[in-house]
Amino acid sequence: MKRRFNITGACNPQKHYMVRLDNLLKKIKEGYIDEGSYFVINKGRQYGKTTMLRALTEYLEADYIVLFLDFQKISAQKFTDEHMFTKAFTDKLLQSLRSVEVEVKHKLQESLEDFKKNYSDAGLDELFECLSCLCEIGPRPIVLIIDEVDSASNNQVFLDFLAQLRGYYLERDDIPIFQSVILAGVYDIKNLKLKLRPDAEHKYNSPWNIAAKFDVDMSFSADQIASMLEEYETDSHTGMDIRAIAGEIYQYTSGYPYLVSAICKILDEELVGKPGFDSYTDVWTREGVIQAVKIILNEKSALFESMRGHIRDNPEMKRMLYAILFQGEPISYNADNEVIDLAYMFGYIVEKNSCVQIANRIFETRLYNFFLSEEELTSVIGNVAKRDKGCFIRDGHLDMDIVLEKFVQSFTDIYSDNDDKFIEDYGRKFFLLFLKPIINGTGNYYIEAQTRDARRTDVIVDYLGEQFVIELKIWHGNEYNERGERQLADYLDYYHKDKGYMISFNFNKNKMRGIHKVEMGNKTLVEAVV
Repeated sequence: MKRRFNITGACNPQKHYMVRLDNLLKKIKEGYIDEGSYFVINKGRQYGKTTMLRALTEYLEADYIVLFLDFQKISAQKFTDEHMFTKAFTDKLLQSLRSVEVEVKHKLQESLEDFKKNYSDAGLDELFECLSCLCEIGPRPIVLIIDEVDSASNNQVFLDFLAQLRGYYLERDDIPIFQSVILAGVYDIKNLKLKLRPDAEHKYNSPWNIAAKFDVDMSFSADQIASMLEEYETDSHTGMDIRAIAGEIYQYTSGYPYLVSAICKILDEELVGKPGFDSYTDVWTREGVIQAVKIILNEKSALFESMRGHIRDNPEMKRMLYAILFQGEPISYNADNEVIDLAYMFGYIVEKNSCVQIANRIFETRLYNFFLSEEELTSVIGNVAKRDKGCFIRDGHLDMDIVLEKFVQSFTDIYSDNDDKFIEDYGRKFFLLFLKPIINGTGNYYIEAQTRDARRTDVIVDYLGEQFVIELKIWHGNEYNERGERQLADYLDYYHKDKGYMISFNFNKNKMRGIHKVEMGNKTLVEAVV
């Protein structure tokens, strides 16, 4: 059976194309398991946690007995009662023994069955005495892995369970207990904000302060993506430039596992036969990746539904993301800031050079689209672009010169009476509101994060194989403007372009609105001043 790219559930190397996890598994084993660490792996949704944990289970089996549980398979009701939870936990332990070799399995199974038989009304105290016994009679150290640990964490039984784990950890030199414990989920249970009674306030309350800091990068590198594509190419013979395509996928995803697999799955299963993609040779190209990204940006998925819900449920996080995206506001990364910590935990932001940055281009564009959609229907300047959409496309090509010319005219007509602060804060948003209906359905855009700050933002537009680089900036005098022109000219070299575009939001009362061209060596810059 031909392997495929998988975006639902855990991946199986026999059925699915996967990146090689050997180095990651080695780091976890040597840096945490062998050291006897108890730790938490909390990552955003669809970050490959379960796939990694299953691979880790197999990787550890030569040296350890691994018990793998999934708390999502225990009903919420059973977390409300200590005795029900103890029974459910014991049942899941028995199920986890299926993958253990027969000789060890029978020995541990017998002990657990005896516990169930003789302690029908057992609680957590008795359960942990049984677990200690298992760890004592096991021929190898036991590692406990619990996935989806945060699925039913808002109750006292769960806190008591963590407290017991902590207590045995602290006394493990004298009392047998697990070699290592891994708790995995989206939320970091070290910092759970719990509400144990309906009339109580939310409070941070977790006894899991023994956890070692998990500092292993689970995102995929361009090299890892390339290794996966090498296996695919061996089977499919597309003739792709593996390194170039891996790099292109990485540029859009920053290695977010679900997004990497989603792009590859679309390339493999959806594009052949569509206009411009007659064969797999046409598909596995830069243009194919761009088309796959476009599909992802427009489709519904659990990941983006979750993102939208988190934004709507957390107004402060929404304001922070808005300020980063539209106002270029520099925000220092501070793990003690609840809003930053929450967005980081969900995987929407990363820390780079001590500042907060959106995690990847796809998330960034999806967030732009989300914020813009809230205003799109009532946007006057967006409606102008929709009305005049036909004049921007000439013989199937996007005429960016006309786009800038019409934007200057429309912006001046609509917003020239607003104060400087209003234009500085929202000028870039208005350009995107103007641009979006023009390219919608055919082209993509993204923001070049490396150049974005409070003064400057570069928008990259892909439209039917053509690429346009547009710098949006706030006017800060002729010297700054000339430096910006040189930067844009240099930036065009990176994109192998001879022509670039610049929009200056100029608050000088004597400014000359309109369009003019500047020649810099072999580069042509089309500058628009509003």
